Amino acid sequence: MEITQQADYAVRAVLDLALQTEAERVPSEAIARHQAIPSAFLTKILARLAAEGIVLTQRGVNGGIRLARPTEDITLLQVVEAIDGPITLYRLTRNPRECPRDCVCAFHPIWLTICIELRARLNSINFAALAAAASSRLQLGSTSSIITLEGMPIDQTRS
Repeated sequence: MEITQQADYAVRAVLDLALQTEAERVPSEAIARHQAIPSAFLTKILARLAAEGIVLTQRGVNGGIRLARPTEDITLLQVVEAIDGPITLYRLTRNPRECPRDCVCAFHPIWLTICIELRARLNSINFAALAAAASSRLQLGSTSSIITLEGMPIDQTRS
C-alpha cells in the first residue's frame, strides 16, 4: 500500500499549519514554498481538506489557511483519507461478499486484521505529536532521517 503524492502533500500542508499558532492564517503560497508543493496542486488539496473540515480557508487581503480544529483532534488517518478515501489493503476488505470464496477464504481475516491495525495506528497519530516531533528536529538542526514518535522509531529512508 502506498499513499498518493496528493495525500503526502496534504499531510505536509497540515503539518505546516500545525507548526503555526492556532489562530494564525497562513497564505497558501507560503505553505507551498515551505513544503515544496506546486501551488496549483496545493489549492486543490486545500479545497478537499476544507470540505472535510480539516482546514478553514479565507480569501482576501487578510485571508489564508488555518486548521479548523486543534492539532490534537486531527489525525494522520483523517488527512490521508480526506484525500485518498478509505484505506484498504485489498479491494475485498471493503466488501468481502464480492469474493466467491468468502466463506472459506483464509486471507480475508488476515487482510482485514492488518487493515484495521494500520487504520488504528494512523488514527493514533495526531498533528500535535507530529508538530512536536518536527519542532524538536528543527530546533536541533537534525539531518537524521529517523524521527521518534510516541516512542516508536520511524526510519524515513526505508521505502
